Amino acid sequence: MRTATLRTDSGRVVCKRCGVADSAWTRLRGLLGRKGLAPDEGVLIRPAGSVHTMFMRFPIDVVFLDRDLRVLKVTRALAPWRASGARGAKCVLETAANAADVEPGERLVLDG
Repeated sequence: MRTATLRTDSGRVVCKRCGVADSAWTRLRGLLGRKGLAPDEGVLIRPAGSVHTMFMRFPIDVVFLDRDLRVLKVTRALAPWRASGARGAKCVLETAANAADVEPGERLVLDG
């Protein structure tokens, strides 16, 4: 999985070490098997309009994005064994719980 930086269009870093899961295998794997995430890391899953936290050991923040990486919805501290989705979402950013410092309407940029 390649790593990139995700920031707002104004330049504020949202996810410094963002793994990009854009193949069938990396999307399937996601965060499974991990014990946690550092506050500056996450995974951008694309394409995806929903996620689940089955078999995960920790809660995550989930940011749903449209095709232009505009934030549609933020689900904070999604507990293990739950699911969440958003109408119109084309990709999803998963970060550590309470680390997603974005709000609906903001546009994100992927560097790298």
